[in-house]
Amino acid sequence: QVQLVESGGGLVQAGSSLRVSCVASGRAFSNYPMGWFRQAPGKEREFVAAINYNGGHTYYADSVKGRFTISRDNAKNTVYLQMNSLKPEDTAVYYCAADLARTAGASSSAGDYDYWGQGTQVTVSS
Repeated sequence: QVQLVESGGGLVQAGSSLRVSCVASGRAFSNYPMGWFRQAPGKEREFVAAINYNGGHTYYADSVKGRFTISRDNAKNTVYLQMNSLKPEDTAVYYCAADLARTAGASSSAGDYDYWGQGTQVTVSS
């Protein structure tokens, strides 16, 4: 069992930066990959970024590549998503997720993730 709690969302202007965090509790955090997904009103949940168990490999959606950075601090049981050059189309609820079954790499498919946080709202005004 894993509990995930996101924080750090808010309202920012286009071009600004924001960092969202996700703290995990339960099973050993350093053993599994983590992902960030987002869902905008009226749209399906989409992949944003993922990171393998030790932070050595990261993966990004094309829409955020070069602007967003995913990282993790296993000593703090925390995964981060640093978002720079934010655009209005980045507005969404951002969710972190844990994939307990995977031992290598990280998936971009929401169906592969076992546990989800409650989400944090990010709103980017133009």
